[in-house]
Amino acid sequence: MKKNFLAAAVIALASLSAQAADIVDTAVAAGNFKTLVTALKAAGLVDTLKGPGPFTVFAPTDEAFAKIPKADLDKLLANKAKLKSVLTYHVVPGKVMSTDIKPGKVKSVQGAQLTISTAGGVMVDKAKVVAADVAADNGVIHAIDTVLMPK
Repeated sequence: MKKNFLAAAVIALASLSAQAADIVDTAVAAGNFKTLVTALKAAGLVDTLKGPGPFTVFAPTDEAFAKIPKADLDKLLANKAKLKSVLTYHVVPGKVMSTDIKPGKVKSVQGAQLTISTAGGVMVDKAKVVAADVAADNGVIHAIDTVLMPK
């Protein structure tokens, strides 16, 4: 069941790239980033990610956000400064397609370093990329299975 859902999600995401929009509109259209879009609105980052970019967003899916206990997620959504820090930790300047991802450290927009590994699939810190190269007019989204927390 989970593999079928993932396959359907990947197909749906792939079809979106044909009619690319900005990062936010692309995430909304994908349908599996509802919590992320809610968080972007709460943090006041929608206009930024609708801007010229380009941006590479390691975007936690709704399933990734569901791993966070509801009380903790509600507290995070209510703390704009911390939420903004967490969300910008998922963004890297530039448009980095999966074929261009190299292992090592990369600086996030938040300022802290993300650790990228490529052995056995792409990992960003402890999150696995579950769908790559979702194209947007101002960058690219790589869906991940875990919400990243800056150190």
